[in-house]
Amino acid sequence: MRGTPLLALASLLLLWGCRMPAPLQQRSQSADGSQQAAQPSVCVGDQAQARQPRSVAIVPQLPPAELYSRWRPLLQQLGQRAGICFDLVVPASIPTFEQGLQQGSYAYAFMNPYHQWMVQQRYQPLVRDGKTLLKGILLVRNDSPIKALPQLAGATIAFPSPNAFAASLLIRAHLHALGIPFKPDYLKTHSNVYRAVAIQQVAAGGGVNNTLRREPQELRDMLRVLYTTPGYPAHPFSARRDLPAAETDRLVKAWLSLAADPKAAPLLNAVQLPQPVASDHQRDYQPLQQLQLQQLVDPADPSG
Repeated sequence: MRGTPLLALASLLLLWGCRMPAPLQQRSQSADGSQQAAQPSVCVGDQAQARQPRSVAIVPQLPPAELYSRWRPLLQQLGQRAGICFDLVVPASIPTFEQGLQQGSYAYAFMNPYHQWMVQQRYQPLVRDGKTLLKGILLVRNDSPIKALPQLAGATIAFPSPNAFAASLLIRAHLHALGIPFKPDYLKTHSNVYRAVAIQQVAAGGGVNNTLRREPQELRDMLRVLYTTPGYPAHPFSARRDLPAAETDRLVKAWLSLAADPKAAPLLNAVQLPQPVASDHQRDYQPLQQLQLQQLVDPADPSG
């Protein structure tokens, strides 16, 4: 490979192998009727509510083990403050996650903005990050000769999935608007996309800054941002609309209390919600309708 020492390549491939998505865990039935990963089996938060746990599904942008390690400590604090015991669910793929949302399988979910628009009849956003807007990035290898979007005509471009909002939908919409033809390759997670670009499996790949900066420095040094999309309100933490209003109100207050607690900053940063603010669907996510992103959704996604 041009300009890549053998040792660096071996290290990168080892990183890829370590971060590939784990197989779908054995499932169990929760008190609120959702299917959940059996690992871990004990709900976190207020153990007084352990007989009536609430499932929380996380959009699988990163490998399952990493999402568990990031979200469990945060949910422990939220649950204790809101009087809820949470069962953490990490679906095997984004399409699997989307199917669960459409069926209302999860009590709560951390989803991308398009997902919230897609399932607005079933879910209402509670909080989102108020610090930064969500932007998609299109990356190439640092030593790639590609310097402008038109040079990607006819190239294979990797994305996490068709419905990944900033990392896929926004980027593909812009490429289509410019009349640039390309071949999409859906690789399930942001981590897989970055590694596919680094080893030249694809010419370019879609991601977001939040997930890229969590990658090892060695990998980031091998990549270059070719294009950045406009910004939109970030991922909401949403609740199924049939949950008791008193419960969801307590949960919003718990999120906001964490935002005011300096000791909670590492927990919030780990889950990409450094500054939680109350969210409103009409204000934050209904404007997505104007982008007509639904035309780019592929129900036959091979990663599903």
